[in-house]
Amino acid sequence: MHNIDLDLVEMTMDVMKYAIGRITNANPELGFPKKAEELQALVGETITPKGIGGETAFKLFRDILMKASVSIDHPRHLAFVPASPTRAAVMFDLVTSASSVHGAFWLEGAGCIFAENQVMEWLVSLTGMPTGSFGVFTSGGTEANLSAMVTARESWRSQDKTKETERGIIIAAVSAHSSVKAMAKVIDADVVLVQTEERFTAEQLAEKLAELTAEDRQRVFAVIATGGTTNAGIIDDLVGIAEICEKENLWFHVDAAYGGGALAAKSVRHLFNGIERSDSVTIDPHKWLFSPYDCGAVIYKNLELAKSAHSQEGSYLDIFSDEGAQGFNPSDYQIQLTRRVRGLPLWFSLAMHGTDRYEQAIERGIELARIAGRMIKSSKHTQLVREPSLSCVLFRRLGWSPEDYRNWTYKNHKSGYALVVPTKVRSGNEFEKAARFCFINPDTTENDIKGILDTMI
Repeated sequence: MHNIDLDLVEMTMDVMKYAIGRITNANPELGFPKKAEELQALVGETITPKGIGGETAFKLFRDILMKASVSIDHPRHLAFVPASPTRAAVMFDLVTSASSVHGAFWLEGAGCIFAENQVMEWLVSLTGMPTGSFGVFTSGGTEANLSAMVTARESWRSQDKTKETERGIIIAAVSAHSSVKAMAKVIDADVVLVQTEERFTAEQLAEKLAELTAEDRQRVFAVIATGGTTNAGIIDDLVGIAEICEKENLWFHVDAAYGGGALAAKSVRHLFNGIERSDSVTIDPHKWLFSPYDCGAVIYKNLELAKSAHSQEGSYLDIFSDEGAQGFNPSDYQIQLTRRVRGLPLWFSLAMHGTDRYEQAIERGIELARIAGRMIKSSKHTQLVREPSLSCVLFRRLGWSPEDYRNWTYKNHKSGYALVVPTKVRSGNEFEKAARFCFINPDTTENDIKGILDTMI
């Protein structure tokens, strides 16, 4: 037993040494995936009756498995929506896991939930939603959107008992995040899409409602607008859509999973006007608020509606509603029961750095997008598809085919230099391939942008 303890101490030191090195490394290896067969040949069987030992397992992770995975915080990882958790948040994620707190109920996690709630108060203040609005941390935007739509549907059904088993309809733009369709399948709802790759407007919503049959119009219970589309950073007509939703008694949800971080940036805050009139909002701190995965958030105007939709009952859960255990129970407001206190790393990072530093880092992402836009315009080889929006930049390499974009992506990624992937954009009635930057990491430099653009020449 004594030897096992010594081995554990040594293993802990190895892990901490790696973690410290990784946290302090501002330019980590990018990483490139290998096929499963290759990894099997390199790693072999690791789950065995006797175990392979911590030292061997950790060496396999460090030298093989991690190098076959992508570091999302690499300064030249500009694909999809990357992430750049602060070193403070990553460090405290270790503390969060080591503390082993169950974050579903106040009885078990009061202190940690209290800290999460201080962060939530700040997020709510960014939206400008009315007093009483509040929310809870989720695993990400998909769960947040799902939780919001379950609440919306149950609220709709509660207003008319004849709709208790009726299949509802959600209206969203075709530019909405893919999780909207996925979430609708889970709750067995239909999604009616407004065909626009650009800004989803009140006029388009009114037209779509007018096109519906009387029967289908009665099935509409929610409208989803986007506060920063993941492909292009477009912010929908939140004021106009809010007005229609209020008039038509429709739940208004704003999916700001990516763009919500920009609510803290004074230069673009006005673009989100109207979000304060929403019934629910999704924000992903693990995107543009520099938190580790997995950390999303859903905010409700009326928290009691969410509680009515989501709170669970069970004989072994009765104690959590006892007077002596009273407090804020996050499990009451989203679909997940068991949960880690995933808001804690964000709390620690915000408490350590302050909200001003966060604003500066977010503004840097917006600035980098504008710098990239100017570089693209000034090059004879490239052309903007549209003006940069938030931290997204869509552009084309003149004369390139879809295969050229694909080869360029893999060449840069395999070399370990950068990960930038193509996307699709509408050109008239057709779609074309284009390149896309999404800037999150404030450590990305102008030289990084120039270097990536030079690989297109």
